[in-house]
Amino acid sequence: MTIAPTHKPTFADIPLSERLAKATPLLLVPVLVLVGLAAIGNPSSWLTLTVSGLAMGMMIFIIASGLTLVFGLMDVINFGHGAFISVGAFVGISVLLALGGWAGAPSLLLNLLVVLLAVIAAMIVTGGLGWAFEKVIVRPVYGAHLKQILVTVGGLIVIEQLIAVVWGPEEIFFSRPETLKGAFTFWGAALEKYRILAVAVGLGLFVAMRLVFRRTKIGLIVRAGVENGEMVEALGYRLSRVFIGVFIAGSALAGLGGVMWGLYQEVITASMGEELMILVFIVVIIGGLGSVEGAFIGALLVGLLQNYVAFLEPKLALVSNIALMTAILMWRPQGMLPVVKAK
Repeated sequence: MTIAPTHKPTFADIPLSERLAKATPLLLVPVLVLVGLAAIGNPSSWLTLTVSGLAMGMMIFIIASGLTLVFGLMDVINFGHGAFISVGAFVGISVLLALGGWAGAPSLLLNLLVVLLAVIAAMIVTGGLGWAFEKVIVRPVYGAHLKQILVTVGGLIVIEQLIAVVWGPEEIFFSRPETLKGAFTFWGAALEKYRILAVAVGLGLFVAMRLVFRRTKIGLIVRAGVENGEMVEALGYRLSRVFIGVFIAGSALAGLGGVMWGLYQEVITASMGEELMILVFIVVIIGGLGSVEGAFIGALLVGLLQNYVAFLEPKLALVSNIALMTAILMWRPQGMLPVVKAK
């Protein structure tokens, strides 16, 4: 008896309604950009605000990408992620200040090198801190969300106090490396050099994460673990080690984001990570738990919307992202691009 070959589904076989549902979130960013242009009117002001919004969104994505993996794969609500942001900022900026001669030199190569060294140091320290945090604080409360919130908030407070002990309780002000200061003019708009760099770093990270998750074995295991952890373990993979690796990577990305955000603001405080966590959780929730692509789109929406609204109606800027989250969750309660887990 011969078995008829099975028909492999193609994109054309997917119902039109389902294709539109999947494509709609991808259109939100360009639609928002066009709405911003219509509302602002002045093309040069719009371009300045758009680049600023993209830079802000990319930095939020860098921070949120690690958290969305931890949240999606490990089902861990980790408010301690904010502490890793602050620690990364302080470690990175300490390296930057220690190499002040390189940072102050009028050489793009030296300036980028000192930023790279600051980022590497921050990621190493926060990655190690994340490993200890997972082992001591998070591991005993797996599966208990209320306990996770309590112990990770406690860990956040303790680490913030330790930052005050090591670096002092005061804000630290500093300047960006010499060639990353200022702006250049394009199409009548003033585009800050550092914000262009932030956009490039965010895009590079997004592309790298997509390549890792879609083209490598470890990426396949992580994605499979998000969707069906029991099946991954049944195939012989130790998902607990994957959990630890993801937690360390997420913590290291928080450190990277802390350095980038510190250079963006040119001031760092022990509580900066805690303050950023509101935006980070908004991005993770509206993007869909465990979805890197969803976090990327959500971060861009948050950054662009906040910059446009702050320019058009400053009093509404503080509530604009809450309104965005409310609207998206009313439309898609599970987020824009949720990862569907096996039941």
